[in-house]
Amino acid sequence: MTRVVSVFNQKGGVGKTTTNINLSTYISILGYKVLVVDADPQGNTTSGFGIQKDKLENTLYDGMVNEVILEDIILKTGYDNLDIVPSDPSLAGAEVEINALSQKELRLKNLFEPILGRYDYIFIDCPPSLGMISINALAASDSVLIPIQCEYYALEGVSQLMNTVNLVKRSLNNDLEIEGIVLTMFDARTNLSLQVVDEVCRYFREKVYKTIIPRNVRLAEAPSHGQTIEEYDDKSKGALSYFNLAKEFIEKGNRVSE
Repeated sequence: MTRVVSVFNQKGGVGKTTTNINLSTYISILGYKVLVVDADPQGNTTSGFGIQKDKLENTLYDGMVNEVILEDIILKTGYDNLDIVPSDPSLAGAEVEINALSQKELRLKNLFEPILGRYDYIFIDCPPSLGMISINALAASDSVLIPIQCEYYALEGVSQLMNTVNLVKRSLNNDLEIEGIVLTMFDARTNLSLQVVDEVCRYFREKVYKTIIPRNVRLAEAPSHGQTIEEYDDKSKGALSYFNLAKEFIEKGNRVSE
């Protein structure tokens, strides 16, 4: 059965897209069939896989607004087990246009319906906002993966995020749960990073992954080359961290389903 996971935090710059690209890459390398859905109008996940946004025939916008089937939108990536639903800036218009359509909160869920079972995991890169696209993503998901950066104000906005998750849980998706918390941009040299880790662990307890993603130059450089960290520098600290996170993610998921 396909597990649908929204990678979500309404704060920008927390490593959401980096996590979405690299976690899904390593999970596919571990032998699982993965679909990445770029639900952010900036389309950074799309370009992060080396796909040119101006050359796309169909995008997530066409699926959500014009009811183009996913079969006609899904593209191959450079990885055998990893496909992508690409996005471009036209998706920003969907925020407004969806409001006039029937079942406006369930457009994405309905779009996924025909392909469920074909993939082990679907990861949705949500926009950094609490708008209609994010609500669609949460309504279509089994769980939410929340990246939190190890910086000042890290937990600011988290209560608002949790309120949104709970609202969707109550009104649209009773089964929605927190998959886990990924700590990103960790700098071992600063007391602040250590304090944030303590604070987040106190707040979310066992939901926090043991693998922490470091602040890493190679991770930051990879997207500008249209490459995952595995392609760009698979020996870097960033690459090893995401590979470890993928293994921990799968292990944790297997424990829960036993």
